[in-house]
Amino acid sequence: MITLPPGGVLIGLGCDLIETERIKKVLEKHGERFLKRIFTEEEQAYCNSLKYPHKHYAARWAAKEAVSKCFTTGIGEHLDWTSVSVYHGSRKEPLVRLDAKATALLAQVGATHVWLSLSHIDSHAMAVAALVKQA
Repeated sequence: MITLPPGGVLIGLGCDLIETERIKKVLEKHGERFLKRIFTEEEQAYCNSLKYPHKHYAARWAAKEAVSKCFTTGIGEHLDWTSVSVYHGSRKEPLVRLDAKATALLAQVGATHVWLSLSHIDSHAMAVAALVKQA
């Protein structure tokens, strides 16, 4: 039987859409420098293990943007690119791991969890993220 996490109060919502070709070109041009600046080692290991890494990097880029939009801060002073890391749960569902900076921001806005949905096709990747306060 599949069970979902308990609901809660929606604190923030964000989404992002990106062309996968854009990430592919940046990877070709900047390689390791780009990867180290934007993605955690965990994300790099996962994406690099797949046939078309750029599509999965694009989805994670969109996730980082979507989460930053939930907070209404964008990436910059309050969140770093690597403050948000995407990994998979037991059913391969996308989950978010926050660093100390992002965890402090989560508490500051009154949320307890970040929920994430990812999707990608050959040409585009997208993410929708929600900040939720659970009882």
